[in-house]
Amino acid sequence: MRHSLIAFAMLVASATAFSADSHQYIIERTIPGAQKLTQEELKSISQKSRAVLETLGPDIKWQQSYVAEDKFYCVYQAPNKEIIAKHAKLGGFPADKIVEVSGIIGPQTASE
Repeated sequence: MRHSLIAFAMLVASATAFSADSHQYIIERTIPGAQKLTQEELKSISQKSRAVLETLGPDIKWQQSYVAEDKFYCVYQAPNKEIIAKHAKLGGFPADKIVEVSGIIGPQTASE
């Protein structure tokens, strides 16, 4: 249940316009001790991710990641799941689950 709430919060927080050939995905990564990583360790992981993204080209964009307990929940914009899986493989990152975002809601949705 807790992970579902985190995923829902990510949907609400990451309102982004979609282009016709790009989609938004949430990637769940299990990294034991993630919540205990230092700022320097998080910086190193971020730098590795960015370096891999540069090799993959402009079709894949990392929007943001959330660290919660032993998980990273990452939000990416990409044309398909395969390029996200390739990013994970090249970077040495787990990608336990890759799901496409089918909609985004937030407080403004209640009044629209």
